[in-house]
Amino acid sequence: MTKDINRQWLLRSRPVGLIQESDFDMIESSIPELKTGEFLIQNLYLSLDPTNRGWMNPVETYVPPVKLGSVMRGIGLGIVKESNNAEFKAGDIVTGLLGWQDYFVSDGSGWMTKIPSFSNVPLSAYLNLFGMIGLTAYFGLMDIGKPKEGETLVISAAAGAVGSLVGQIGKIQDCRVIGIAGTEEKCNWLTQTLEFDAAINYKTESVFNRLKELAPEGIDIFFANVGGKILDAALGNLRLHARIILCGLISQYNATERVPGPYNFPNILTKRATVTGFIVTDYFKRMDEAFKNLYSWYAKGRLHYREEIIDGLENAPKSLNKLFDGSNKGKLIIKISEEPSL
Repeated sequence: MTKDINRQWLLRSRPVGLIQESDFDMIESSIPELKTGEFLIQNLYLSLDPTNRGWMNPVETYVPPVKLGSVMRGIGLGIVKESNNAEFKAGDIVTGLLGWQDYFVSDGSGWMTKIPSFSNVPLSAYLNLFGMIGLTAYFGLMDIGKPKEGETLVISAAAGAVGSLVGQIGKIQDCRVIGIAGTEEKCNWLTQTLEFDAAINYKTESVFNRLKELAPEGIDIFFANVGGKILDAALGNLRLHARIILCGLISQYNATERVPGPYNFPNILTKRATVTGFIVTDYFKRMDEAFKNLYSWYAKGRLHYREEIIDGLENAPKSLNKLFDGSNKGKLIIKISEEPSL
C-alpha cells in the first residue's frame, strides 16, 4: 500500500464560546497496514454540523465527548481505496464517522453505510438531502410531528439544511408553513423559492408577536432547531395538542453560562402539548423508507436544497463557526479531495 500522509485535526482543548483554531492541532501521520476485516477510506467530503460543537464539550450526550488529543469526530463521505472486508470493496462510496482527516481505516462500525444509488444526484447530496440531513427532516416531521392537512407548522433555523427540508416536506403534506430565519435574504428564499407561507426574521422582528399574527389559532407543530428565546416564543403560541420536535439547541452550544429554561414551559401543560427529543440515529433501520420518499419528491421537483462547499481540510475549524453566526447558506461541507471518476 502506498504510504500516503494522513492529515488529521486533533482536538487540543475544550472551546469556550465560539471555537478557535487554537483549540485544534493539525498533525500528519502515516496510514497503518490493514488488518483482517478492515478497509481504507479516502475522505472526499466532510459534513460540518452544529452537533460537532456539542461533541467538543466535556459532557456526554447521545455519544461520548471527543477526547482531547483525538481526531475530531465528524460525518464524512469517501471512497474505499483498499479492503480486507468482504462487505466493502474498493471503489465503494461510503458515509460514516470518518473524522476530520484525509484517510480513515474502518472495520465497518461507526454508522458506516454504503450510499444509496440514485441517478443524477451529486455525491455531496449524500451529506445533505440523501444523508443524515434528509433523514432528520423526514423522520422528525413525519414520525414525531405527524403532520395533517391544514395544520400550522413552524420551524426555527428554517433556512438551514434540516429546516428547509422540513418546511418543504410540510408543504407536500399540505401544511401551512412558517419559517424563522436570521436575514432578509434567507426569509425571501424561504417564501419565494421554497414557497413557505410566511417567514419571520428573528433579528428584526418580535418572533412572539409575529407568530401571534401569523398563527392566531396557534401552532400545531413546532420543529425546534435553536432553543432559547425562539423556542420560548413558540411555546407561548401553541395550539391544543401541539407537537414539538426538539431536534437541536444551536443557540446554547456556545453558551459560557447556564441557560435558563423557557418561561412559557407551563403552556405545555395547559395546551396538553407533547415535547419529544429526537436523534436521527434511532431511525437508521428505516433509512430506506425515507430515501425512497425523499428521492421520489426530489425527482418530481418538489424538494430543493442548497449547499456551501468550502475547499480544503485546513479550513474546517474556522468554517464551523459559520453555522453559529448565520453566515452559511445551506448545508456546510468541506471538500477534502477530488471526486473519483465513477
